Amino acid sequence: MVRYTLQRLGWALLTLWVVITVTFTLMRLVPGDPFSSEGKMPPGVYENIKAYYHLDRPVVVQYVEYLRALLTFDFGPSLKSDSITVNDYIRDGFPVSLHLGLQALVIGVTFGIMFGVIAALYHNRWPDYVSMILAIIGMSIPNFILATVLIQYVAVEWGGLPPATWGTWQHTILPSVALALMPMAFIARLMRSSMLEVLRQDYIKTAKAKGLAQTIIIMKHTIRNAILPVVTMLGVIAANLITGSFVIEHIFGIPGMGEMFVKGIFNRDYPVILGSTVFYSAILIFLVLLVDLAYTWIDPRITVTGESK
Repeated sequence: MVRYTLQRLGWALLTLWVVITVTFTLMRLVPGDPFSSEGKMPPGVYENIKAYYHLDRPVVVQYVEYLRALLTFDFGPSLKSDSITVNDYIRDGFPVSLHLGLQALVIGVTFGIMFGVIAALYHNRWPDYVSMILAIIGMSIPNFILATVLIQYVAVEWGGLPPATWGTWQHTILPSVALALMPMAFIARLMRSSMLEVLRQDYIKTAKAKGLAQTIIIMKHTIRNAILPVVTMLGVIAANLITGSFVIEHIFGIPGMGEMFVKGIFNRDYPVILGSTVFYSAILIFLVLLVDLAYTWIDPRITVTGESK
């Protein structure tokens, strides 16, 4: 187990390095620089600004210096603000995105698994049809459309919840629901198909023949095996939700990492874009690693060597 974990950690670090290199290269291939959009300025001032932020050095030197700074978890200064660094942005924005993402994750996973199980147990009956219609609607409606609908009808016309900004727990409900709908629909469909497949297995028929209670068969044998495909996708889903949705945070005026990334793109702020991408990628890779290691706990038949017990 330790050897496998170290191997996966090594691949994770290699993947992160590739992401950093590709992102850094693409940023430097974009024509212009962060200060070209600020209008005409005296050549001396323009050159002094580039020298101040080390943008006048060769690209290879900038790349090596950036990697060296990352080793100390220094994402660099924001090119649009002398008093704020990328670390400050992450420190202030990530807790907000984490709160919103975890809340949306709990909603999506809980109701997604519940609807998927109900649809499978009542296959080709009205609970199945209702659950799958809701899942299709959830996967068809973009979250920014749902967000505007929720703001208009729930917040503005009904007046039950705040329409935007961030503060109390009431502010978290609408953006969490808007974020959770698509993952919930995806998990419901995935759980339904997996449950139907497991219910056809011989060991389920054997358990029924032995006279085991339906609840024990479903909870102990069916759901535990059917949930594996959901766990496979859970790392990616969690990373997307935890790091925040750029559009949802922008619509609701939430000061999270998504808002930071959008502003960085508009301002062509290299360190902000790079820092956000590296931070997001590190979380995604770490969660995928946790999912791989969680397989052996969810299904004891799976071992890290790929052999069955």
